[in-house]
Amino acid sequence: MSWVDQSIYFVDFEGSRTSGILEYGVVEVLGGKIIETNTRLCRAIGRVRAEDIAVHGLEEKALAGHAPFADEWDYFAGLRERGPLAAHYAGVENGLLKSVWPYPRNSPDFARPGESVIEWGPWIDSARLYAQFYPQLDSGRLESLVSMCGLQAELDGLAQAHCPPERRCYHAALYDALAGALLLASLAREPRLAELTVMQLLAFSTLDGEKRDALQQRNLF
Repeated sequence: MSWVDQSIYFVDFEGSRTSGILEYGVVEVLGGKIIETNTRLCRAIGRVRAEDIAVHGLEEKALAGHAPFADEWDYFAGLRERGPLAAHYAGVENGLLKSVWPYPRNSPDFARPGESVIEWGPWIDSARLYAQFYPQLDSGRLESLVSMCGLQAELDGLAQAHCPPERRCYHAALYDALAGALLLASLAREPRLAELTVMQLLAFSTLDGEKRDALQQRNLF
């Protein structure tokens, strides 16, 4: 089955291990299209550093009335049961997610069809995919890739429809998730890439040659 026919959940977090996850954005990608989105602010569990506020614009006092991210266990565990998770430079999102819940529920192993695993990953990583599919692009930064691929206007249109008015910018969780999801969805416009399986997309999402071979040979444990 082509990856295009499988729901993929693109995730972005704002926050750190010190402050906790302060905002999440999730975008479902299916059939090369943006299907559904979700986002909310979350109460800090630790100090929010001034240098981080300068990036994401989220102050601790303004978040005090929101429920903590840990309340979202059923939602994120449910996403993982329905499809693979994706992110731009996925190691960051994986690390933050595991800092809250080390493991999800028993979930399908999309790298090995028909089997199950208790892991948040492997992740689909848009940064790694673009580095391998389009090596001529000289930057892997999310904002740069969106611009170089001519997707900024489409992203801003999606942000108008889905993002809170004050969070329609880079380093806002849903905006960044939409940017990454749009990069992923645009791969479906190229027939040779649309034909890849989920397992192949997961394999291309790692720069580790041994891990990639293991994924392709269905021997990853």
